Parts: sequence; structure tokens; C-alpha cells
Amino acid sequence: MPFGRLFRGRTPDPSPDREPEPPVPDEDAADNAEAEPDVPPEWDATGEDLERSWRARARDVIPGGSSTGSKRPEALYGDGNEGGPSHYTRAQGCHLTTAGEQTLIDCTMALGAVSIGYGDERVVRAAIAAAANGNVAGLAHTAEVELAERLCDLIPCGEQVRFMKSGAEAVSAAVRIARTATGRSRIVASGYFGWHDWSSASAGVPQGAKHDVTMVPFDDVAALEAACRSAGRDLAAVVLEPVVERLPSDGWIASARRLCDELGAVLVFDEMKTGFRLARGGFQELSGVTPDLGVFGKALANGFPLSAVLGKREVMEAAGRTWISSTLAGESMALAAAGAVLDIYEGEVDVCAELARIGAGIRSAVTAAVEASGVAGVTVLGLDPMWLVRFEDAGVERSFLEESVREGVLFKRGAYNYACLAHDDEETIIDIERAASSALVAVVRGHEA
Repeated sequence: MPFGRLFRGRTPDPSPDREPEPPVPDEDAADNAEAEPDVPPEWDATGEDLERSWRARARDVIPGGSSTGSKRPEALYGDGNEGGPSHYTRAQGCHLTTAGEQTLIDCTMALGAVSIGYGDERVVRAAIAAAANGNVAGLAHTAEVELAERLCDLIPCGEQVRFMKSGAEAVSAAVRIARTATGRSRIVASGYFGWHDWSSASAGVPQGAKHDVTMVPFDDVAALEAACRSAGRDLAAVVLEPVVERLPSDGWIASARRLCDELGAVLVFDEMKTGFRLARGGFQELSGVTPDLGVFGKALANGFPLSAVLGKREVMEAAGRTWISSTLAGESMALAAAGAVLDIYEGEVDVCAELARIGAGIRSAVTAAVEASGVAGVTVLGLDPMWLVRFEDAGVERSFLEESVREGVLFKRGAYNYACLAHDDEETIIDIERAASSALVAVVRGHEA
């Protein structure tokens, strides 16, 4: 039967109006006893076989095996990995359960999209209540107005807001707004801004899409100055990811602000990772340098899909003179989730201070494991709330990540590992250190063999 895999092992509930009918004997059962079951191959498998089967099924129907590039197996573990878990079925707090029923402590926290914890009851309850009242309709929901007002109160540059669903489209919207506001085309940028054509070097992007964009290295004041001077009075915006593995120099941010003011350009901070993590208002709150536009998301809604472009009124009003629109930008589940997140951040606990404290504990634990192992070419870098392990040898990195998963911890390959409130447990941090230590010991033994 073509739908056998959906119903194998499930018995329909009997009708309340009649007794259930007795099962009808299958006359062909004996003939088909040795036939292949009409279910996926992983149905009766366990452990690593089950993980591999889900990976194979995913690759068959999803290019790369995941719709999120950073969750592809080669992105998770590195080239050459064949068996690490690639899919999960449940996530709660700081733990996830893989398709093979292994429970892992998650240090990636969904690429930084979750700062409180997976499945937080307060956030989920708000989202479910919104869904129960209809999360979309032919009019905009009042929650869109309420959340916009709250964000304008919290974030230094906030005077008006537009909501989107992802960081990539939100930064693209900020670029469109800046170009509309200034009537100019040139962009100077530094950082990673997602997959959209204006900033991507990927295949399929025509050269013309980036003709007016100049990328400069992070924290290189001279390169920033030269690029902005070259653009001159055609400079529409300077778009910066303000933190890249470390805090920038004061001169970097100050120069960006000065050049934009001098040339009449728009300063944009991509606060997708830094917002509601380093501070509620992101890096701009920490630095005291206020951009004209800011882009927020990820931790804003604790894993629900929501991003926001917000900024000074005279710049944001340009959004009304161009076309920036998304059918589900204002759906109420994500808005309600973000409202619950703001309630938590505005509560008695300083969430960002807690993330720094918890992250410092995890980072110290992993650093201790690295130092004790004696493995060369391994360094723990970054900031306490968002840190990473840098490997000089890709093979050592892959082995470490694979062995860590076997020991019960999922670390991020590259930037970043993120702290969340749910990590705040002594046993959890001990388990993270034990997993890192055991993984490094296995790496050493593997190289000695």
C-alpha cells in the first residue's frame, strides 16, 4: 500500500457509534512473508543506522540534505563525515533528541536563534494562544503595532519598524531602504549578510548584482575609509556586522559613523547575532554609537521566525516609497513569541548578563579540556555569550565534532556556540567539559593509531 509507512504501527480509533470490526485475514500474508516491507528502511533500525537512513532520505528530496545551509552534514561536521546525526525529533531546554533517539546537549542553540531555551513554556504558550485566534487574516494584527512600539522603546536607533521573517531579507530590506532614502546606489559592507544576491559570492549570482557593492575586511579602518571615499557622494550605506569573533576597535565603529555623516550615507548595523545577546539593544547599546538602521532577529523570538528592520524615522519612511512586503511578515505567532521574549528580558533577571555568565562557564570548561589534552592547533575564541573553537587541521576538527556527539554534546563547527539560559546547570557544564575532554582524547588516540 502506498501509504503504509504513514500508518504502520497505528490503529485507527474505533467509531463511538459502533463496535470495531474484526480484522480481515490477509490471504496473501504467507506469500508476502519474505517480501520487502512497504516502509522506509529505517523503520526497524536503531542508532547510527537510523541516523544514516534519515540523512539518505533527506539528500534524496532536499538538495544538500537541509534547507538551512549550516545544518547540512558537511557544514555540521566537515567534509568526509558519514554518520553523525543530521536530524532531530524533539528539543527542550538545551537538549535535543536525534532521529536515532540520542539526547545531546546543544551548544549551537539553532545558530543563535534561541537564547532562553527550546520549547520555553512562556514563549510557546503565547504563540499557541495567537494561533488559536488565527495567526493571519486579511488585516494586520494589533500585535504588530504593540511589538513595534516596544522595540522602539528598547533599541537606541528605533523610531519606526518593519517586520520580516529572516535575517537575509531584513538586511536586504535595510539596503533597499537606504538606497531609497538617499537616492544613491553604492554600498560599502563588512560581514556576512545571508544568501541574497547583493552580498553573495555564490554561484548563480550575476556580477551586475554586486556591481555597486564593495566588501571590506572587518575592523580595517583604512580599507573602510578608502572604499567610502571612492564611492563619494554616491554612497548610499555602510552596512556592518559589528562583531565578528571579537569586539571591534573603537576606531572602526567611530570611523563608520563619521564617514556616513560626512558623506550623507546611512549607517546600518546587522544585529542579528548581537541583539538580545550582548545587550537587548545589541552592539549599538554597548558601544554608544547609534546607527541609522538596525537589523534584529534570531533571539528576538526565541526560535520563531521573525526579523525586524528599525531605525530613524526620516530613513525608515523611505520604506513607504519603495516596495518591501512579505505575506507572512506580520503573522501573529512569531509576534506573540517575541512579545513573550521581551517580557522575559524586561523581568527581574538581566538575561544578557546571565548569558555572559553562563557562556563564560561553558567557554572556560571547553578551554580547560583543550589545554589538558595537549592537542596542538586548537584555540577557543570569541565572546562569552557567543564563542567558537578554531582548529588549524580540518581533520582534527571533524574528529572532535564527531566524538563530541558520541559523548553527548553538539558543538558548532566554526562560529558560534551560543549560551542560553537553559544551560545554567552545573551538571550540564560538567557534561560539556567531559564530552570535550573525551573527544580530544579520542582524537589523540586516533592520530596515534
